[in-house]
Amino acid sequence: MKPGYKLSNRYKIIRPLGEGGMANVYLARDLVLDRNVSVKLLRVDLRDDPKTRHRFEREAMATTQLSDPHIVGVYDVGIDQGMQYMVMEYVDGMDLKAYINQYFPIPLPQVIDIMEQVLSAVEVAHNHGIIHRDLKPQNILIDDNKNIKITDFGIATATSENSLTQTNTLLGSVHYLSPEQARGSMATSLSDIYSLGIILYELLTGKVPFEGENAVSIALKHSRDNVPSVRSQFPSIPQPLENVVLHATAKRPEDRYQSAKAMADDLRTSLDPARKNEPVFCLHHEDDGETKVLDMRKLREKHQQAHNDDEQEESQTKKGSWWHHYQKAILGGIAALVVLIGGGTVWYNNQQIAFPNVNGMTEHAARKRLAKDHIKVGTVKTAFSRDVAANHVIRTNHPDGHVKRNQAVNLVISSGVKSFKMPSYVGQPVETASQSLESKGFTVHVKKEYSDSVDQGAVISQNYSKDAVISPQKHQVTLTVSAGKKQITIPDFRNRDVRDVQDFANKYGLQLTTTEKHSKTMATNHVVDQRPKAGSKLVSGDTLTVGVASSGAQTKTTTIQINIPFDGNEGKRENRVQVYIADANHNLTMEYQDITINQETTINVPFTLKKGQMGSYRVIRNGRTIMSATNITG
Repeated sequence: MKPGYKLSNRYKIIRPLGEGGMANVYLARDLVLDRNVSVKLLRVDLRDDPKTRHRFEREAMATTQLSDPHIVGVYDVGIDQGMQYMVMEYVDGMDLKAYINQYFPIPLPQVIDIMEQVLSAVEVAHNHGIIHRDLKPQNILIDDNKNIKITDFGIATATSENSLTQTNTLLGSVHYLSPEQARGSMATSLSDIYSLGIILYELLTGKVPFEGENAVSIALKHSRDNVPSVRSQFPSIPQPLENVVLHATAKRPEDRYQSAKAMADDLRTSLDPARKNEPVFCLHHEDDGETKVLDMRKLREKHQQAHNDDEQEESQTKKGSWWHHYQKAILGGIAALVVLIGGGTVWYNNQQIAFPNVNGMTEHAARKRLAKDHIKVGTVKTAFSRDVAANHVIRTNHPDGHVKRNQAVNLVISSGVKSFKMPSYVGQPVETASQSLESKGFTVHVKKEYSDSVDQGAVISQNYSKDAVISPQKHQVTLTVSAGKKQITIPDFRNRDVRDVQDFANKYGLQLTTTEKHSKTMATNHVVDQRPKAGSKLVSGDTLTVGVASSGAQTKTTTIQINIPFDGNEGKRENRVQVYIADANHNLTMEYQDITINQETTINVPFTLKKGQMGSYRVIRNGRTIMSATNITG
């Protein structure tokens, strides 16, 4: 979808905001209500998929049922040229995932404030019988005033729509997936509570609790493993706050908070000094016959005590009793078991295992991979590398073969390139340029500037010119990036001379269009009305229209055809054509039309002329004037 396209002749596309698996999202301008909106447009390749269309429609239906300051509102739903779209409230900010990455660690009172806003929205949805099923920081938006909005009800469902749940399909993002969803069971409101507990964990620690090689391994951890302790990583976090995480992420739904409100009520007082001595949240269930790991030291102490008690009893009973011999047999068996376990441990640690290939991984990922096979990390050294990105493993002292469990392995980590010949990143997306430089070890600073000619998010300039030799150890790279066209606030021109409006339009590169208005109260050539209204925002190249009080002079409009030839020299496939006209409403200093052609093209241009006035035009193709006229008459 190109900027400038008007959906249903109402929503003018400004720029992309993001892409998803089901739809793409754009910033647009509502030309009727004169406000910015977000437009979610179903992807082209999915428009013929009935399941995707149904899911898209379900999101709109679910969200329109909800009215809450912390839920992104849906304004309109429609179809344009076969394209399904949904118009939503525009939130000027970022998603919570990006916010955590940028601002972690987040102060605890702010963490609680964020979660209370999220919980209040979820409570509203649950009260309407709607389960989100995909709660994650990427679906939570936060604006500059720290206000929270939940979005993307794409897989939300009413609790009565049991048929929408597929037993063998995992919906939602696996890092925030509840144990029952991981097992293929139907999601309930308590599944959302689990996801909220994982989000709180991430706000407190800056990371998700479970990682794995693939989605299945992560889902299994959610199903089997307890969420790691928050306080073991950050001891300054109060125990009551960790308890909220533990309570919300209990494996069994019945052990969790039974509503979002209950979770919010507990969270709200978690920083109170009166609760500082609260014990660790712990669930007590009857033994379900599961395998237990026994502490052998405690077991031996218990049996020693039992042995001493037996000796006391033996002084009062017959020494050769069958019970005495039976207990000696038990203790002997336990001693043999301890020896067997000890011998097995020695054998296990000396067993040769295949050494995993960790080359190219980040140091953190390599450590996790080695720890999985019970291999320790020894010394860590750094070295320059042209082939391996900074902070990634170049090599180990075990390039292949086998190692013993718990053996120490040394790592060599890339510190990036030693020196680097700077390419030109001008015109490239800043994400691409930054990733390229950071992979070589450079620190990248981004500076934003407005630009009328460079697309938003693209590099305008760099502080080191092309082919300059720089190194990560000595140089930092600054990229100047386009913030798009500067927005211009339109003043109130009513009752001002039209020449003031023309001066303003010339200064900011706006296209001025005037229309004559009959007025008994306004002076001739003074502004009667304007579009857009005062206080609206425009960017360079946009059109400003004013109605001007007429002196009574008659005007006439005539339309002429201009044939523009195509220049195909040097393999050109497209020509950029700019047209300038002068008549009663325009002058040759302002661009009238800017088009791209790929063949000879004829355009119709209307001229509004006063009695005795002559119009003129100039056509510029690829930067050169190719035709002009100064004798257009009515």
